[in-house]
Amino acid sequence: MARRINPKAVAPALPSREQILAFIAETPGKVGKREIAKAFGISGADKIGLKAILKAIEADGLLDRDRGGFRKSGSLPDVVLADIVSRDRDGDLIARPAQWDGEGEAPKIAVEVPRAGRKGNRPAPGLGDRALIRVAPDPEAPGRYTGRVIKVIGKNRTDVIGVYRAGRDGGRLLPVEKKSQGKEIAIPAGEEGEARDGDLVSVAVERETRFGLPRGRVTERLGTLGSEKAVSLIALHLHNIPHVFPPAVLAEADAAKPATKRGREDWRQAPLVTIDPPDAKDHDDAVMAQPDPDPANAGGFIVTVAIADVAAYVRPDSALDREALLRGNSVYFPDRVVPMLPERISNDLCSLREGEDRPALAVRMTIGADGVKRSHSFHRILMRSHAKLAYAQAQAAIDGRPDETSGPVLETALRPLYAAYEAMKRARDARGPLALDLPERKVLLNAEGGVDRVIVPERLEAHRLIEEFMIQANVAAAETLEKAGSPLIYRVHDEPALEKMRALGEVLASVGVKMTKAGALRPDLFNRILAQVAETEHAPFINEVVLRSQAQAIYAAQNLGHFGLNLRRYAHFTSPIRRYADLIVHRALVRACGLGKDGLAGDTTPGALDAVSEQISAAERRAMAAERETIDRLIAGYLADRVGATFSGRISGVTRSGLFVKLDETGADGFVPVSTIGHEYYRHDEALHALVGDRSGETYRLGDTVEVRLVEAAAVAGALRFEILSEGRSRSGAKGDGLKRTGFKAGVKAKAKARIGKGAGKGSGKGSGKGAGKGPGNGSASEGESARRHRGSRR
Repeated sequence: MARRINPKAVAPALPSREQILAFIAETPGKVGKREIAKAFGISGADKIGLKAILKAIEADGLLDRDRGGFRKSGSLPDVVLADIVSRDRDGDLIARPAQWDGEGEAPKIAVEVPRAGRKGNRPAPGLGDRALIRVAPDPEAPGRYTGRVIKVIGKNRTDVIGVYRAGRDGGRLLPVEKKSQGKEIAIPAGEEGEARDGDLVSVAVERETRFGLPRGRVTERLGTLGSEKAVSLIALHLHNIPHVFPPAVLAEADAAKPATKRGREDWRQAPLVTIDPPDAKDHDDAVMAQPDPDPANAGGFIVTVAIADVAAYVRPDSALDREALLRGNSVYFPDRVVPMLPERISNDLCSLREGEDRPALAVRMTIGADGVKRSHSFHRILMRSHAKLAYAQAQAAIDGRPDETSGPVLETALRPLYAAYEAMKRARDARGPLALDLPERKVLLNAEGGVDRVIVPERLEAHRLIEEFMIQANVAAAETLEKAGSPLIYRVHDEPALEKMRALGEVLASVGVKMTKAGALRPDLFNRILAQVAETEHAPFINEVVLRSQAQAIYAAQNLGHFGLNLRRYAHFTSPIRRYADLIVHRALVRACGLGKDGLAGDTTPGALDAVSEQISAAERRAMAAERETIDRLIAGYLADRVGATFSGRISGVTRSGLFVKLDETGADGFVPVSTIGHEYYRHDEALHALVGDRSGETYRLGDTVEVRLVEAAAVAGALRFEILSEGRSRSGAKGDGLKRTGFKAGVKAKAKARIGKGAGKGSGKGSGKGAGKGPGNGSASEGESARRHRGSRR
């Protein structure tokens, strides 16, 4: 129980650091500046001093910020996603957090199991389960926690996933995870089950010995690497991503009937159009703009964004709803899409098809001539898309090259859209969102499911137009729900932590750039830094460091604002087909605006949405990792036949173990072990993001351009190993011009090693490459880094 503070007994007026840390550690629930001020009787101007103390404690690494509150560094938040991994001596379940960023081993959580008869409709937690757990420090065991399961999400994979290789007497498993490369598992004869050579299988490790390989038993045959969509199959199983809809979910989707005009405004004559990637299968948003006829808003516009009305088909606590929450979001691989909702919903009833009646939830926004949103209103409508356009198609029409589809809507739809966007651009530029615009590569597959080529799609004004419209629609949703006092799920992006800002300042100083900061931290600070180095050799390096200084965007029931977009409130509203957060916001809007009976339940609390936010944020991170690893495997397979070739690239990561290098040609990342660099000891300078030679001072720094030779390509693991050929920087900071004279230092060693999984992971099916490079709304470092992320690269 939290101790009570007698304000009159506290002297001086401001508490000490120790008192604040003790209060935070002992107080359950959210502890923010408001709670601390109330506990210590701080008011008025003294709050400024409290804020300074908290910033200092945070800068020293003693506090972490977590969705609007503080917690002691290295401690767990109130609600955590955790895996139940064992039992203690008394038979009680023990869990550990699924992700742990603190130092040392992740803390243990003693799980309290409810007695029989309580909440009997919920499955009891058990070994191997992944669950949302509300935790509290164990007063009798420092460093440990007790926890109560809020919801069992699924099973955590404890088996090893790999490729089965048959032998004369049994076989072996080649694990597919990078961290397990070289750690084969013996499969004795008779323990291979139905597995055949080349199959992807799940293996339970039965016994490990001090000598020889560990032994395992095949528990499940997952598929064959020679089949279609084999590479993404690995990621699905490694990350426990649900990809087969249960029969009850499919039956519910198949039974759904098209929505009618009843209870809706008829907007079928409004010139709404969809603008999407050319390979999009579903269309969840349509847009239109018209000059505002109101004389009081001369030069202004009425901008409308209509979003597929998923809430009309996916009702709370239905089979569809439970499965959507479990999945959290759609997952996009180059060779397949794993949708959040069955195709009957996502690609049919909720897809805003050209010329077909569809239900939608629309926001109509009044935009001033200066591009600032003046007002908005929400409407539940029946609409009909007047044209299905691709980005390039819409842009070509505006540039004077209309075709048979874009031509008829050029004057009625496209020109007003672009005119409105020209005004909205002015407001966006004045707002100053974070201007990191990193290239987004797209992997195109051939008919056999392998990589054909990797491209960087051209960024058009059509992309930026749609992105800005979606951002403003999301802002309108958050504003409406806040005004109505409705609980909602925000998309939040916290400002960078003080220790990261301090580290950024040191890096900038190393290249002669001074970081000036006055007043509140704003994205414009980073934009000025990026502009200052834009035309210098340091630009790639500084872009990477600025990106890494940013916090990760997440979902939360409490509002922290969105730092990257420089917005005070922001909620995802525009893609309920593929993001569960958007579906929650839709339901909240239906209820808050009195638009029907299928809105958010009246007893929904911020606490309940907090648990949902944790779950879908974890699902988003899971999807991002699976998508990234699948692309790594595809490209590693693509490069497997080019071992020994040289490539140009940039250093994309620096650790004490070596360098990560991103290739210019494909965007693939590979590793250069520190033991293969030069003829001296290289130490890791964390502040400079560099490896520095102890004797010569030769330096390899994040962002440097380098030449590398491909030594090994492990396709099934998505792992590439390089030898660096370029010289590092001298002590003066100048970049070397020539190649290293040492040649292929690790060549003999590399040739002696078996090339792991050469060619493995090359699918032979008919992958189309559609959906490549798409993300789930992306909690990447900052959604301000590329505005297209706010549409989530949507399909």
